[in-house]
Amino acid sequence: MNSSFFLPMMILLIAGIVLLGAEVFVPGAILGIMGVLAILGAVVMAFSISATFGFYIAGGVIILSGIGVALWIKLFPRCPIGRKMTLSKDGKDFKAADTRPDLVGRKGVAQSDLRPAGFAMIDGRRVDVVTDGGMISKGETVVVVKAAGSHVVVRKADA
Repeated sequence: MNSSFFLPMMILLIAGIVLLGAEVFVPGAILGIMGVLAILGAVVMAFSISATFGFYIAGGVIILSGIGVALWIKLFPRCPIGRKMTLSKDGKDFKAADTRPDLVGRKGVAQSDLRPAGFAMIDGRRVDVVTDGGMISKGETVVVVKAAGSHVVVRKADA
């Protein structure tokens, strides 16, 4: 049995677990990938110590990973950090942030060239708009023909 690999193997195993835990707070998957690679490296080192020890470590990693994922799914949404990072509702009652059906028929002035999208000043508000087909030059009068959610469609007022 080659015990000179035991301490580095344990360091890799612990570092892998810490890196996987840190992945929750640091986006980008780099820490998670490094953590998985460290754990795999620890398993390989365990096999270099002895085949039996390697199977024990590999089996332990698989079993503890399953238990860890199950506990994570069950407990994380209930802890204080988890409540801040997850939605508290299922989203059925969510509405678009900017619904404006009252704008239909209102006139305004194009604040930018609409090719076909741009901005128009309607009722004293700067509104992100799109034309119903053609281009409209800056300064031309527009009328709202459709407003659903945050999607506002305009055309030239004289058309």
